[in-house]
Amino acid sequence: MIEEIRSFYKGKKVLVTGHTGFKGSWLTLWLTLLKADVTGFSLGNLEEPNLFSLLKLEKKIDHRVGDITHLAELEKLIQSVKPDIVFHLAAEALVFPSFQDPVKAFNVNAMGSINLLQALKGSDSKAALFITTDKVYENKNWDYGYREIDSLGGKDPYSASKAMSELAVRAYRESFKESMPALATARAGNIIGGGDFSKYRLLPDCFRSLSRKEPILIRSPNSVRPWLYVLDALFGYLLLGKKLIEQPNSFSDSFNFGPLEIKGVTAKELAQTVINLWGNGSWIQDPSFKENTKEMKTLRLSFDKAAEKLSWKPSFSWIDAVKETTRWYREFYDKGDVEEVSISQIESFYEQAAEIDLSFARSVLLK
Repeated sequence: MIEEIRSFYKGKKVLVTGHTGFKGSWLTLWLTLLKADVTGFSLGNLEEPNLFSLLKLEKKIDHRVGDITHLAELEKLIQSVKPDIVFHLAAEALVFPSFQDPVKAFNVNAMGSINLLQALKGSDSKAALFITTDKVYENKNWDYGYREIDSLGGKDPYSASKAMSELAVRAYRESFKESMPALATARAGNIIGGGDFSKYRLLPDCFRSLSRKEPILIRSPNSVRPWLYVLDALFGYLLLGKKLIEQPNSFSDSFNFGPLEIKGVTAKELAQTVINLWGNGSWIQDPSFKENTKEMKTLRLSFDKAAEKLSWKPSFSWIDAVKETTRWYREFYDKGDVEEVSISQIESFYEQAAEIDLSFARSVLLK
């Protein structure tokens, strides 16, 4: 399995925007293990702690500091790097800061994507994958998982700005076919894994509270979310990137990547599982939180299309994902070697995929 991926990404020029973020750092680490030629482009204002620094990634790649809201910077970047493929993860990635500064959210998520599309126009790049979110769908609080054919929407700045990114990708793909690389978007569920230190996210909040021996404050205990292990999501991105280059006409589209548990899991159930694995702790509903009627209370995601066209499906249940995540944070708070545990978790991902006999573990990457 490892050799199959390496045979494709080895030596490829890969540009990752937002490479210093949670998912961006994991993706960058994985690509370095695959011996890709990685360039990263992100803002330089990193807060401590952060996964990028913990993994010592600056020494392993071409690390560049810049701003995706500046078109000229992106044009120079594309001309300089000449990437074979771009993974666009740079974003305002949190819901609540988007309420506090909606102009920034729209500027980064919508205009940042448009700037990158414009910079790629007429370039020699073969493919670009834009990472959006499961929250791009019009909020109907359905019991079934949203599908790629369902209408886009957004009643809050984060969701709307990401939906605008989706529309921009579609517009450039349809309007400038001859001068654009193959374009696709990936809509993933709520991603969980070690190394996320963001505020306003449930699992990082859990582990911060547990490490301080404080109760976990949950804003909306009954909210249902499609929790997906970070390595499952990233494998989907890597697989889709490969297909985009090899079969651009068949895979220039939007794909959902969601968990095995289509019905989703509540925030309180996730938090209690973390507490049980940690060995102690408690949670309470955040008394200072005012319920936001604009944010989805129930969010489920269907990955049928990815299963059918990419032969992709998650290899980790949400409970197994929480176990791996807890193991990572235990190592971090015990001041262990998180670089070593991160690499070992990527290796474990391959083993898990093969053990449960997933089709991609044997042959999908050779199609």
